[in-house]
Amino acid sequence: MNWRLVLLVPGLLVLVLVSAIAVIWARHENRVLFVQLTQLQSRRDALNVEFGRLELEKATWADPARIEYVARKQLGMVRPTPADTRLILQ
Repeated sequence: MNWRLVLLVPGLLVLVLVSAIAVIWARHENRVLFVQLTQLQSRRDALNVEFGRLELEKATWADPARIEYVARKQLGMVRPTPADTRLILQ
């Protein structure tokens, strides 16, 4: 019986050490992944803020009154008169 115990103890010790190393590795990997997750969430939040700002800017630039103002003042465009309008029949 004694010889079985002598063979069993080192084997169990190795299994305990392997298990402890696996736990340490899993915890470390968990921490690394959690840091990556928080970084990605921060990046997502920053992109959402920028997207909202860009949507507001797009709405400002696409305002019909602003487009007409730019067309008249900067491009010198005017509405055509009825005399300038031609009907083309195909």
